[in-house]
Amino acid sequence: MAIPNLQQQQQQLQQQQLQQQQLQQRQRRQQQQQQQQQQLQQQQQQRQQQQQQLQQQQQQRQQQQQQLHQQQQQQQQQQLLLHQEQQLQLQQQQQQQQQNDLEH
Repeated sequence: MAIPNLQQQQQQLQQQQLQQQQLQQRQRRQQQQQQQQQQLQQQQQQRQQQQQQLQQQQQQRQQQQQQLHQQQQQQQQQQLLLHQEQQLQLQQQQQQQQQNDLEH
């Protein structure tokens, strides 16, 4: 009777080993899946960061354009002012000449 018992024990041991191996394989698979998910999340985060950077760059460009526009407006205003001043000077000169003419 001792021999069949030994065989049974060996079979049980083998089954236990098999079960352990299967469990380990499952755990490995789960770990791999977790790692893949983490990688995916990291990639998504990187993409989000890139998008944010792009948006910031666009905002900066818009601000630069606005500044340029403002500068242009200021220049136009200055030119207008200059023109007005010149016109005023011309008028004054004309008036003086008229006075001179009148006096003479």
